[in-house]
Amino acid sequence: MDNDQLEEMFQAVGPISIRRMFGGKGIYSDGEIIAIWLRDRMLLKGDAECAQQYEAAGGMRWTYQHNKTGKTVSMPYWSMPEVGWDDPDEMATLARTALGAALRSR
Repeated sequence: MDNDQLEEMFQAVGPISIRRMFGGKGIYSDGEIIAIWLRDRMLLKGDAECAQQYEAAGGMRWTYQHNKTGKTVSMPYWSMPEVGWDDPDEMATLARTALGAALRSR
């Protein structure tokens, strides 16, 4: 996804900045990371307060297997629910939710 597309997706939270991260792109609003574009997946910042909202919309928490311990590690990001791809108003809501989670994690 190119930077212009990302800026359009996240316009509801105002201007964003985009930085290379983990071979993907980190999406920032006011210096706070709100999403990651990685391996053709959009991952939205989340926390306990918004987890149920993301999951109810079809998002899944980003987890991975630790390469040394084999334990599952849960990251504070959720996959973009399909409604975010299909409906600009829903995307605006998701972007604001991600920003809220980022601000709470300070």
